[in-house]
Amino acid sequence: MKIVGTGIGKIDGMSISTGKPVYTDDLVMPNTLVVKLLRSPHAFAKITVIDVTKAEKIPGVECVLTYKDVPNVRFTVAGQSYPEPSPYDRLILDQIVRYVGDEVAIIAAVDEKTAVKAMKLIKVEYEVFEPVLDFETAQGHASIVHPEDDLHCNFDIGTSKEKNIVSSQKVEFGDIEEELQKCDVVVEETYYTQAQAHCMMETYRAFNYLDHMGRLVVVSSTQIPFHVRRKLARALEMPASKIRVIKPRIGGGFGGKQTVVVEIFTAIVTLKTGKPAKLIYDREETFTCTNSRHAMRLTVRVGADTEGYIRAVDIQGLSDTGAYGEHASTVFMVVGQKTLPLYNKTKAVRFIGNVVYTNKMPGGAFRGYGATQGTFALEAAVNQLAEQLNMDPAELRLKNLIKQGETSLAYDGKLLGSSTLHRCIETGKELIGWDEKYPKVVNGRKVRAVGMAVTMQGSGIAGIDTASAEVRLNDDGNYTLLIGSTDMGTGSDTILTQMAAEILETTMDNIIVNAADTDVSPYDPGSYASSTTYVTGMAVVKAAEELKQKIVEHGAKLLEVLPEDIEFDGQVVSTLTGEKELSLAKLAELMVLGAGNLQLVGHGTYGSPVSPPPFIAGFAEVEVDTETGKIELIDYVAVVDCGTVVNPNLARIQVEGGIVQGIGLALYEDVRFGEKGQLQTNNFMQYKIPCRKDIGVVRVAFEESFEPTGPFGAKSLGEVVVNTPAPAIVHAVYNAVGVRINSLPITSEKVFMGMEKNK
Repeated sequence: MKIVGTGIGKIDGMSISTGKPVYTDDLVMPNTLVVKLLRSPHAFAKITVIDVTKAEKIPGVECVLTYKDVPNVRFTVAGQSYPEPSPYDRLILDQIVRYVGDEVAIIAAVDEKTAVKAMKLIKVEYEVFEPVLDFETAQGHASIVHPEDDLHCNFDIGTSKEKNIVSSQKVEFGDIEEELQKCDVVVEETYYTQAQAHCMMETYRAFNYLDHMGRLVVVSSTQIPFHVRRKLARALEMPASKIRVIKPRIGGGFGGKQTVVVEIFTAIVTLKTGKPAKLIYDREETFTCTNSRHAMRLTVRVGADTEGYIRAVDIQGLSDTGAYGEHASTVFMVVGQKTLPLYNKTKAVRFIGNVVYTNKMPGGAFRGYGATQGTFALEAAVNQLAEQLNMDPAELRLKNLIKQGETSLAYDGKLLGSSTLHRCIETGKELIGWDEKYPKVVNGRKVRAVGMAVTMQGSGIAGIDTASAEVRLNDDGNYTLLIGSTDMGTGSDTILTQMAAEILETTMDNIIVNAADTDVSPYDPGSYASSTTYVTGMAVVKAAEELKQKIVEHGAKLLEVLPEDIEFDGQVVSTLTGEKELSLAKLAELMVLGAGNLQLVGHGTYGSPVSPPPFIAGFAEVEVDTETGKIELIDYVAVVDCGTVVNPNLARIQVEGGIVQGIGLALYEDVRFGEKGQLQTNNFMQYKIPCRKDIGVVRVAFEESFEPTGPFGAKSLGEVVVNTPAPAIVHAVYNAVGVRINSLPITSEKVFMGMEKNK
């Protein structure tokens, strides 16, 4: 391969670094209305009186909308393929507000100052209810977060709204209790993972207008343009054919923008007024009124025999979805899906539990999507099991982990198509100096120690998400690649261009990329579920291969020979003897403008029956001050199996970014609410994310496998990278000072108090 597998710079890298890309707010036209949202000060209440008369009289106010002025149809804002597995439990505006920050009224005015002034003049009276704030007491709470009768879901996900249960999950293979009884060593621990904020650079925003045909055009910073169109059509009760969604450059998402957060509010203003409208969330709104990672409680039981074979894994969970249930069932389901298949010497495995409503900001999609929480709990328990077995935790894993060509109880009889996880562990041990440093090295009051964890994720959603791509040969011999996926700064546009260029044997600059316009792009579910490289990539490969075949076939016709007598080297179509040839540029000209009378286009669609997992082995080295409990992360090593590495430079950056995000979850980040449900961590002064000075050395290595179902043997990479830091760092801290932290984040205070308790 000439292009795939090389570290080509991002095709938009220079323009991004020089401030040239056009983001959503850069496209806003003059005289656009500014939209602001009045929000609930209460965690749970019913609007009894709302008076907007004074607000409407302010000069420059175009409209003020309440629950009385919007469609009364329930929908979900979760960006998932239809039929969505998330409950339809939202209205655009509802008489009942379910968390501090829930929307009460929509105000549109000629400028922000006028909109804010009008917002302050709206008078609202509430009947305040007792909120459900502790997810561990939500089931059977006296308050029912969703008492409405028209809440429904396209699937039976085990909803029992009278008990505040949005979803129930049970997956079981074998007799878990019987096998645990047989085990010689059993570890049982309960773990808590906190909510986590996405903290993308570009906050949520949308801008829209009516085009010359009266169609609604939505320009949005979104990961899911096609899903946005479907959501708007349902919520606004209008045909999807009347809606066009355009995704310009997007300044980060991490899963947060897999939810339709702002687009509905601007859209209804434009439909009501006929005027362009925009809504840009400030940082406080982004923290307070969007979505976060689901907080969970996971109780794990792991049992093994004296030889160190893990025979039983039982995970019992409880997940906090907040006020609304978008992504509730699927995030929770992934907790089991991406943990139970890992250890395949088991005779029984089970994952069981509930997702509950509370009166807090909703949970949503977040990089790792449930695998993060499940990995923390299971890997922490496996490390504890290794200690009780008096085994090296690396050796315990090498003995028990699934290998290529094998299956497991929770893998539905499928054979694992590709894996180098065992090599990842061996390489990681060598890079971190495991054999020399494990478990710890004491240097006075400071102790250095190492810890580890492994994880898996998926590549797209098997049997559900399907992407299409199109490649055109233009009249001057260059190509246009049409895709519907979203480059969130990940470099996916670059990677997909590399794949097309490899097949067509052309240069990167000979391909024009047009992405994510629902009027132009072929269908793509969007950038989530680690699907772009694997699913959209294979669609691009198929489209490029079809176009290449057409170039050969029509080149043969123009040269008056058989296709089997033709070869194409990316620039020239020629006979095998070399007697006749035709340049690609001339062929394109003749096909589009001349006798050919046909523009050559390749189409590709791909949806996979499997979701091949990428793997990571993560190793952490920490230094803990035994007098203060202060933790310093000295070194982090991640060794990755993502199949064929399409672009080593971009892959390395993906891994480094995900590792840092995982370090944030492990050591710093914590979404905290007050006693009345108000978010306390609503700015970067109160919500700490790691900066460059907080991160020591992060080292990345790849152990390539070849995934037979993926483009050029590639699997996914974007999500798996966030999962190992928390359990690996927890393990290292325990090895250093004997304090086991089961509730994230790991703070110096928790370590210090643990050391005091041990004394």
